[in-house]
Amino acid sequence: MYILFLTLSRFTSINDRGIYPDLVRKFCSEGHKMYVISPMERKFKKSTSLLEQGNLTLLKLKTLNLQQSGVLEKGLAYLMLEFQFIQGIKKYFGDVEFDLILYSTPPINISRVVKFIKHRDDAKSYLLLKDIYPQAAVDDKVFSDKSFIYRYFRKQEKKLYGLSDHIGCMSEANVNYLLKHNPDIPENKIEVNPNSIEPVGMLVTADQKVAFRKKHGIPVNALIFIYGGNLGKSQGIEFYLEVMKMKAEDERVFFITVGAGSAFNQIDRFIKEHSIGNALLFKQVPKDEFDVMVALCDVGLIFLNSYFTVPNFPSRMLSYMEQKKPVLAATDRVTDIGSIITENNFGYWTLHGDATDFHNKIEFLLSKDISLKDLGQNGYDFLLKNYTINQSYNIIANHFSANQR
Repeated sequence: MYILFLTLSRFTSINDRGIYPDLVRKFCSEGHKMYVISPMERKFKKSTSLLEQGNLTLLKLKTLNLQQSGVLEKGLAYLMLEFQFIQGIKKYFGDVEFDLILYSTPPINISRVVKFIKHRDDAKSYLLLKDIYPQAAVDDKVFSDKSFIYRYFRKQEKKLYGLSDHIGCMSEANVNYLLKHNPDIPENKIEVNPNSIEPVGMLVTADQKVAFRKKHGIPVNALIFIYGGNLGKSQGIEFYLEVMKMKAEDERVFFITVGAGSAFNQIDRFIKEHSIGNALLFKQVPKDEFDVMVALCDVGLIFLNSYFTVPNFPSRMLSYMEQKKPVLAATDRVTDIGSIITENNFGYWTLHGDATDFHNKIEFLLSKDISLKDLGQNGYDFLLKNYTINQSYNIIANHFSANQR
């Protein structure tokens, strides 16, 4: 098939790693022709470019700054994106007749792009629903559900759902939420298509682990907890800082934080102002480097603010599972990530904000009665059964195999 994929992910080549590059690479390896449009944000000071690698044609489309930018520029960037996507398709892919258009959220306001391709090429469409917007923004108190901007994006959301032939959700909780709040969507067009990756073996030696601890002043016997990903309001970073302060004098534990976001400087100041000696903060690194850091640590952390009414499912958990690390999650009650972790015995869950329970779970992990190796292996086994790119590919391809021209 000839497939168009729209994403905000920062693609650079077919060899990138992550939930979207891995999926694109899988489609390419199965003989499909993939045409990917990915933004090249203004801050990188590069022009629009076209890259061809085997079955992949990657259009890096110059846009305004979509991430880590001011509210005005970010808002304008998203509003312009739909027009820029269509213009990019006309200019660079005008002679390509697509069988399928894949797209993920965010962004939610791309219904005109989907409609354009479906009408022009009689193509089928598949939405990878990773963000339920605008309700997620309401939860984050970005704007009210009574506001004009909410009504605008809610209208865009409904349009996109209506145009999508199939909608793949990250978990059962997402499916249930979508059906409850959008009863006009036929049940047979919604399914679970979870975050998935192509697992890559990562072997680190005992000497590497010792050297890592020595380099960063980490006690030999300390249990290293690593948190990676977005650092912002949605993660409820204040609770993470409370946990750090609570365990600041405990030499048995060490916290490593890797990421970017609005709370990065807040975390940095907190560690310095409170003289927390068992915590380190690193700027965001490429996935390959992050995976090495995970392999050198002991337990992966997940945080989601307790106020969420929409179920989130951070893809970062897959990195922990891939490196056979137990997961300790502090989230809201709406997401089902906690039940998946506990029911499949690869970690622990607490309600975000419950410091006592979180402390108890840390103590469990420190206990000699708990095998971190067994918990990590359970997570890895669950990953192989449920979250590999083969499963995600098959879910999509089975719908459209007869649509190939």
